Amino acid sequence: MARTGRPRAELVLTEEERAALEGWVRRRSTPQAWALRCRIIVACASGATNTDVAAEVGIPPQAVGRWRARFVKYRIAGLGDMPRPGGPRTVTDEQVAAVVTATLERTPPHATHWSTRSMAKEMGLSQSTVSRIWRTFGPQPHRPQTFKLSTDPYFVDKVHDVVGLYLDPPERALVFCVDEKSQIQALDRSQPVLPMMPGVPQRLTHDYVRAGTTTLFAALEVASGKAIGSLHRRHRAEEFKKFLVKLDQEVPHGLDVHLVLDNYATHKTPAVKTWLAAHPRFHLHFTPTGSSWLNLVERWFAELTNKRIRRGVHKSAQSLAADIRTWIAAWTNDPRPYAWTKTADEIPERLAAYLNRIPDSEDQSSSGSSSVRLKPATASSSASSIAVRSSFASGPIAVTV
Repeated sequence: MARTGRPRAELVLTEEERAALEGWVRRRSTPQAWALRCRIIVACASGATNTDVAAEVGIPPQAVGRWRARFVKYRIAGLGDMPRPGGPRTVTDEQVAAVVTATLERTPPHATHWSTRSMAKEMGLSQSTVSRIWRTFGPQPHRPQTFKLSTDPYFVDKVHDVVGLYLDPPERALVFCVDEKSQIQALDRSQPVLPMMPGVPQRLTHDYVRAGTTTLFAALEVASGKAIGSLHRRHRAEEFKKFLVKLDQEVPHGLDVHLVLDNYATHKTPAVKTWLAAHPRFHLHFTPTGSSWLNLVERWFAELTNKRIRRGVHKSAQSLAADIRTWIAAWTNDPRPYAWTKTADEIPERLAAYLNRIPDSEDQSSSGSSSVRLKPATASSSASSIAVRSSFASGPIAVTV
């Protein structure tokens, strides 16, 4: 019997088109809608009818015919979404560029940063339009970030020294990150804490009663993640020397001890230097000035603060000290080491990105006036700050800078 109905368009693929379509079908990251259209075209190119292809991919035959005709007319470009009917644009490219430029280069007269309402009033646009522009191109004037660049003249040498201990520790030696968390306050809430209920978070009064302070000296072993802590009322060189004595007692004899420290004055007093001279297995490695992020024990202090101190209620300094000792004991029973991932050469390259963003730097001043290039923000944009991240899953905790 002769075939009836509308004749289907003949579809023949070139080798390049077939390779591209089959690659998109196999690739896991391909959006499902695009992969479905590619499967339709590949199936149609094999000689199958629209009805057979529709049964194979699970869509109506009319849809298969539509994508077949689109591909025959426009080739691969025809598989994309065509412009849909709607009203004409009311915001021009020039207005979009003006919003982005104003957001990046100036501030409102009576505020430190723009809001969607203040920018909308300034530009004569709606608040939703400004919000869409910011979401598309990525400026976030409501979210500041802090940073500090080290001015240590030996910054590069110290980074190589400390990172070298993390990535390639010496044999028959233990590496500890040491610091003190001073003036930890024992805070008692002025009224009882209201417990959490379904739909209602835990509630604490914003004011508190101070019940004393304590200071924690801590050493974090880089290889195993174990911590050694000592609590004192003050944080002088005398207390630091006592902590070194405790380390000497707890670290097995016959092993060298490498300590990563900051440049606090109590770490360099004559009494401490005399003690170190009498204990030659101790070696001190100082982080660059203003670079506390290089000391892994700072990340461990953040764990302690978030999990035990910030929302804790302590009626005395003794109660606070007892809680800290309990937490350290629990951590030591199940330690999780921090794994340093950046090399010493990658860190200065990352920091150089800040210098390129400072308006008064030589690189910026020599480049002349700046211009705004509109490029939508993507989720894969690199972070503009040095961050230490931790994964709370079992095993090592990755640290990135």
